Amino acid sequence: MVTTLYPQKLITPDAVITQGCVQWDENGTILFAGAITQAPFNKDTAIDATTLTAVPGLIDMHVHGGFGITFGLGELAIGLEEYAQKVVQYGVTGFILTISGPDSAFLTDRIARYAALLEKKYDGAQPLGIHLEGPFLNPARHGAFNPDWIHGISIMEMQRYIDAGQGWIRHVSLAPELDGSAQAAQLLERNGIRAALGHSDADYETAAQALAADFTHVTHTFNTQSGLHHRRPGVVGAILTSERASAELVADGQHVHPAAVRILVKCLGPERVCLITDAMPGAGLPDGSYQLLGREVQVVNGAARLPDGTIAGSTVMMNDCLRNMATLVNTPLPDAARMAATNPARVLGYGDKLGRLIKGYTADIALLDGDLRVKMTIRKGKIIFKE
Repeated sequence: MVTTLYPQKLITPDAVITQGCVQWDENGTILFAGAITQAPFNKDTAIDATTLTAVPGLIDMHVHGGFGITFGLGELAIGLEEYAQKVVQYGVTGFILTISGPDSAFLTDRIARYAALLEKKYDGAQPLGIHLEGPFLNPARHGAFNPDWIHGISIMEMQRYIDAGQGWIRHVSLAPELDGSAQAAQLLERNGIRAALGHSDADYETAAQALAADFTHVTHTFNTQSGLHHRRPGVVGAILTSERASAELVADGQHVHPAAVRILVKCLGPERVCLITDAMPGAGLPDGSYQLLGREVQVVNGAARLPDGTIAGSTVMMNDCLRNMATLVNTPLPDAARMAATNPARVLGYGDKLGRLIKGYTADIALLDGDLRVKMTIRKGKIIFKE
């Protein structure tokens, strides 16, 4: 059986196709994506989306939770299932669980328990792995983290996390100026895990050396990093002049000024920027008081902050990030879709089957109206959300 989707526009994201269609088989594998006149299969089932734009399903590779759920706390299986069901209304078809904790025993336990849960298939968005943020961060750049949760690098401790993850840890944030960081990054690389430069007060030279070696990704660029000064380029300067690192960006309009966003995209190109939410438990819920990383956070007018005013994650959703790139930064939609789907899929190791609407890839699709609001979400060829 072949299902055919007829959108108004189709973002592949290498091209914008009008009067196009996407066809997939009963397993949710795309058989064709292109002009209707070239479609090779007769339709068995048709999905009319002729007023909507089809982009690859969005992938959030750095999120702490939402809808009152904190990854790592509470009933893990129930929380994961609930989050997977609710986030689809925002066009998300895949996500990574960002977890942190007060000590090594807690983290090892949570990693192992999530690794078992990630073996199953989910009816909503699919959890794609684990992001470990901490504990090997610089206390001088702890941001919203509880400083008590941060300490120096232990290779033995890192190995315990890797073993507990059973191949499900996708990236680990750590500061390259800490003793042992090079060995830790090498260990991660040998295990197919990306070392992500994050929460760092490194100088330009240290950060640039790390990004030229085994640090291949950057955690929420500009935030909790030494900034750019014309005589002290810092971590940000090293990122902007790096030749290969991929870089996360919280595109909520609060974490990073639109001008800085333009600079990042201009320096790295749309092929190396990954949009993230860095969302906390209050995402998707009204303003109020929430817990994040062992600290109380107040959400006021959608902004999450500690009592001292420090930004504490976000309440933004991935479709908001996509829209903000288009409206605040004037990013072409194909480039925004690349940053919200194609690039995260590649960085996470799923670039051969997720993040693009082309033959052989999984039919994970977000359908947007003219205001870039999500009207329908499809995962593996099945409609999992429709407004």
